[in-house]
Amino acid sequence: MTAVAFTALYLHLDPAPVTALFQVAVICYLAALERLIPYDREWHPSRGEWGWCGAYFLLTVAGSIAAQLLVSLCVRVISPARPELPLWADVPLALAVGSLASYLGHRLSHVNPWLWRLHGIHHVPDKVNVASNGVNHILDITLTQSAVQLSLAWVGFSQDAVFVVGLFVITQGYFIHANIDVRIGALNQILASPEQHRLHHSIDLSEAGHYGSDLAVWDRIFGSYTWYDGRKPEQVGLYDPASFPRTEAIVSSHVQIVRRRAVPGRQPT
Repeated sequence: MTAVAFTALYLHLDPAPVTALFQVAVICYLAALERLIPYDREWHPSRGEWGWCGAYFLLTVAGSIAAQLLVSLCVRVISPARPELPLWADVPLALAVGSLASYLGHRLSHVNPWLWRLHGIHHVPDKVNVASNGVNHILDITLTQSAVQLSLAWVGFSQDAVFVVGLFVITQGYFIHANIDVRIGALNQILASPEQHRLHHSIDLSEAGHYGSDLAVWDRIFGSYTWYDGRKPEQVGLYDPASFPRTEAIVSSHVQIVRRRAVPGRQPT
């Protein structure tokens, strides 16, 4: 990630295609690791599941392009042309602010009935892997990405800092969903990890905390950190499977937001 960011900034490359290619590379790398060092072999996606998840991914990308262009335009307008801080200081501060915005938005999406109708689609799969990370409602991923990036730009972080943080967030987002048997030890106190995020997808709401997708510090601060060494979810997915269409029902999953029946929120007790 560091090499990609440094090269792109040094050569003044367009961030959009660099980010897209980087995302594909991260997916391929982690998908290969899932086969080499799987956490649970039963969580390997079937061909059909790869197809469904791929369709969700393409729909998410297609639906996000227009919004992303608007966000990029706003970032160019709002972000300072000459940042007050050097990049080495700008990036960690931007990461802290962006991760806080992401944490708050993610946690809100679990308690707000309307937002849960969007975000709940991501929790339908009964497996956690790289493929399932792409299962999202178009509006959910668009709102989340826009809110985080615009908050960074509004605070005054540079375009370069927003770009670098975006690469880190992509890496972490797929890493924490990866079905790989890795442990990061003491770094769990700082960074989000697959060990923690599997609990977030647990049907046992007493352990389903961990709203941080990149940093774990906000879960620590706000009391949603439930992981300890050796703790594993017995089952992942929805605690109320009937409240959403199945993942393969792509159209139904996207239009269920207009139903009158409210979908209950999902938060740890």
